[in-house]
Amino acid sequence: MSKSQTRSPEAELGLLDATMIGMGAMIGAGIFVLTGLAAEIAGPAAILVFALNGVVTAFTGLSYAELAASIPKSGGGYAFVREIFDDFASFIMGWMLWFAYMIAGALYALGFAPNFLELLHVYGVVPPPEQVGAVVVPVIDVALPLAFLLAFVAVLGLVALNAVSTAASGSVETIFTIIKVSILVVFVAFGLTSPMFSGAEFQPLFPQGSGAAAVLPAMGLTFIAFEGYDLITTVTEEVQNPRENIPKAIFISLAVTVVVYLAVVTVAIGTLGAKGLADAGEAGIATAATSFMPTGLPIIQNGGALIVFGAVFSTLTALNAVVIASSRVAFSMGREGQLLPSIGQIHHRYGTPFVAILASAVVMLGSVALPTQSAGNMSSLFFLLSFIIVNVAVIRLRRERPNMNRPYEMPFYPAPPIIGIALNLLLTGVLIEFLLRTDPLALTLSAAWILLGAIAYFALNRAKKRSESEPTTDDTEITQGVEE
Repeated sequence: MSKSQTRSPEAELGLLDATMIGMGAMIGAGIFVLTGLAAEIAGPAAILVFALNGVVTAFTGLSYAELAASIPKSGGGYAFVREIFDDFASFIMGWMLWFAYMIAGALYALGFAPNFLELLHVYGVVPPPEQVGAVVVPVIDVALPLAFLLAFVAVLGLVALNAVSTAASGSVETIFTIIKVSILVVFVAFGLTSPMFSGAEFQPLFPQGSGAAAVLPAMGLTFIAFEGYDLITTVTEEVQNPRENIPKAIFISLAVTVVVYLAVVTVAIGTLGAKGLADAGEAGIATAATSFMPTGLPIIQNGGALIVFGAVFSTLTALNAVVIASSRVAFSMGREGQLLPSIGQIHHRYGTPFVAILASAVVMLGSVALPTQSAGNMSSLFFLLSFIIVNVAVIRLRRERPNMNRPYEMPFYPAPPIIGIALNLLLTGVLIEFLLRTDPLALTLSAAWILLGAIAYFALNRAKKRSESEPTTDDTEITQGVEE
């Protein structure tokens, strides 16, 4: 047996690192992109949209915390379901989670590229992003858009970092997350003290015509903003004292993220107004910052540039977090014999799930070719489905193993997981209805991925049974000896 097969992940991440992995994913590009979308649908009630999404997320967060403390294994939701459900159900859970993280990574990489180009433009390095042409790649002699190449390089760079060191990738995540949260704190401080900030912008709270009902579809479309705390549980075995630190990291990251979102959305609406924020679209936060922050600042120049700077770090931290998470789900599946055995091995020199990281990177880079909106919708759909299964898992584990060691037990059980199931089912139904009308490609690709997973599952099982049924060299020698 090789050394790589005997090693286990090393616990190199502390409570701060684990918390930053969750915050890094949640305070990603979504805070810059989704606020305008929420304001367009729900008006000033966009604040309620994010607050309610935080509440919905908290119910499932309680289930994750209890399961992570009871089953301290890497792999997140897959590891929990693997412990409780049968072979095929756990495979499909891992298969969905793995893909959801990988296509989320492609989205973050594509979000990083235009923001980085805009940052270079602010400092006069390149023309405006829309005027940047294609670049000829020397080796293959093909002209590719510079934004695509930047997305490609960002994925490769973070994959390389993750492949050689878990501690280094964790430290980078911590530093980048602190930088972007600091930028958002500056944004909020300037906004709340600006003469532009007015309480009148919040009246009426709900849009005319649709009223309070507008909150629900806006919740379904922006729910992805709080998908990220679960990433913490994918690295459980690499966190020191995971039975205590994982639940703490989940609650701290969720609480801080909800506060940051509410503060940023309040300032954006209070200064630009819901209509102004919706009209600005993806650049809503940057437009708001430019409108009330001082200009002529040393180095950063103006508020808009500061937000672009924050967006670059946000997309990078979110990308790094999903590179970590996707590879740990794949590693966990490989270790359980549900993917190729090499994917479930730790590299003998670097101490990282090297092959799992490379396998995840290949799919992530391929996903860059998907339509951005479809990739985002597929990611949201798979996350919602996996959250439903995790809530079911915590109920089943309580029934089947009532005396199990549970360092953390959620309060008011079984209300939280039942409410979590109901709310996630509701949002899943809303999202599917929306996709049927606007993005059937996402539904088709989602079904195709699950079908591909089913084929892979039965093919791997068949190969495994064939391998087990074939006589080994030792068996042959023993048989021959008996006959002689």
